[in-house]
Amino acid sequence: MAINLVELDSLEILVIVDNELDPISPCPNEAVQQFGTIRDIGLHGAHIASNRGGAKRELRMDGICCSAHGLSLMITGIKGDKKHTLLFDTGPEEHVWERNAKRLKADVGLIETIHLSHWHRDHSGGMLKAIQMIKDAQGSTNADLSVELHPARPDFRGFMAMEPVSMEADPTFEEITAAGGKVMKNTQAHAVLDEMFLISGEIPRQTAYEVGLKRGIRYDASKACWEEDTMIKDERFVMCKLKDKGIVVFTGCSHAGVVNTCRNAVALGNGASLYAVMGGFHLADAEAGMIASTVQDLVNLDTKLLLAGHCTGWRAKFAIEKQMPGCLVPSFVGSKFIL
Repeated sequence: MAINLVELDSLEILVIVDNELDPISPCPNEAVQQFGTIRDIGLHGAHIASNRGGAKRELRMDGICCSAHGLSLMITGIKGDKKHTLLFDTGPEEHVWERNAKRLKADVGLIETIHLSHWHRDHSGGMLKAIQMIKDAQGSTNADLSVELHPARPDFRGFMAMEPVSMEADPTFEEITAAGGKVMKNTQAHAVLDEMFLISGEIPRQTAYEVGLKRGIRYDASKACWEEDTMIKDERFVMCKLKDKGIVVFTGCSHAGVVNTCRNAVALGNGASLYAVMGGFHLADAEAGMIASTVQDLVNLDTKLLLAGHCTGWRAKFAIEKQMPGCLVPSFVGSKFIL
């Protein structure tokens, strides 16, 4: 099912949470504007009251974001004089999201929709604090804050080691509502925010080597037992369309496989080409052969930019840079990208 999206003039992406921090390295691709370096932070730092030989600004360490295992992207689509902002995931912990959002001086009151890519705590853990801060920033406007969720929330998720290892529970629908969010349960692909963004449905599994999350399990309280949950069928991506460039895909962990994700996005994109993919590719623990196959398929998809972060892993990033020189733009916490 193709959905017609508005062609955006530009996209702004603020990385509130990601696994890595590097405010020093320059952006490796001239097609991408990147802000959030030490220089940027210093030039917008606190005013110095005392005389320090002409220095007027102070670079403070508490102005630099901290990395954490998770993902949260504040995405703003721009078309003419119209803007819409969506928050993609909320990181692993409330204090992580709050600390980084404040250090970035993010205008969180602009966020109109929160999308949870899938029910895993490293993506949902900051949800309640994010909702609270957004509603506080909105003040008396009392605007709706839609929270896009898959209805199949697990009681717990985890992984099988020598024994089951449980993750923390995700926020409940009731907790999200009580915090001020308007719960929107969806399983089908649909557009939001004046057709600037598309939220996918279940991602078709077509690529033979993309087999899901190794040893993934979920707890069913009604049966009081753990069950296999390697497919993570609730995972959904967000995509938009950039004028004269093509599709931009945002993926949380790519448990469905980043190639499956991209192919589904192209199918939903009504003939548009794939321009960029941002988020976690879940290749950190992948075997070398899977990494090689993934990168080759991304080459075949003619992907122009890979803003790889979260669970992608250094080996996969190295392979991307080696086989697709110039395409890799690492996603670092605290960065602002303009496409």
